[in-house]
Amino acid sequence: MYRRRCLLYNKGLLPYLDALQWQRSLVGDRIQQPSLDDVLILLEHPPVYTLGQGGNSEFLKFDLDTSKFDVHRVERGGEVTYHCPGQLVGYPILNLQRYHKDLHWYLRQLEEVLIRVLAVYGLQGDRIPSFTGVWLEGRKVAAIGIKVSRWITMHGFALNVCPDMAGFERIIPCGIADKSVASLTEWIPEITCQEVRFHVAQSFAEVFGIELVEA
Repeated sequence: MYRRRCLLYNKGLLPYLDALQWQRSLVGDRIQQPSLDDVLILLEHPPVYTLGQGGNSEFLKFDLDTSKFDVHRVERGGEVTYHCPGQLVGYPILNLQRYHKDLHWYLRQLEEVLIRVLAVYGLQGDRIPSFTGVWLEGRKVAAIGIKVSRWITMHGFALNVCPDMAGFERIIPCGIADKSVASLTEWIPEITCQEVRFHVAQSFAEVFGIELVEA
């Protein structure tokens, strides 16, 4: 029997800063009222680069001051990453006091969600010790970066479903120079974010032991 309720927001293409403001608002509300329901937002972003709070700009292959690219430094952990259409992004706003007050546990749970999604397609998703994320045949298909305030989570995961991968060539993704990134289309040519959304939501509900309610 599910013990917790989580609101699911299935959104389309949403500008990064709009989603960031939305997350911050949801987190602020839940710090003030911890009894509010948890939230899972699934969406895609127009092309944008983000740097973690302590991220190293040396991992950008372009000049941050003069570039025409959309770049934002935000409060999540981790290094630089790239978002664009065809990449499914998930932002869980969870009160970890209802689960486990352990950030490593939370990161491993997010990885487990995505590993189970890959298993739906007969793909073996892997973890690599000392790195956060999910890998397929040694190549990174999902990045994870989080921020937690008073045990309320924000930011989350990004799964490369069918994006234009050219944007990744302008960075050293997640600061890992010797490992390349990949998208699921290399294994499943016709895959779409729309179908993957369903599997991500289902897997998320199973891993976290929640009931997802469409918002």
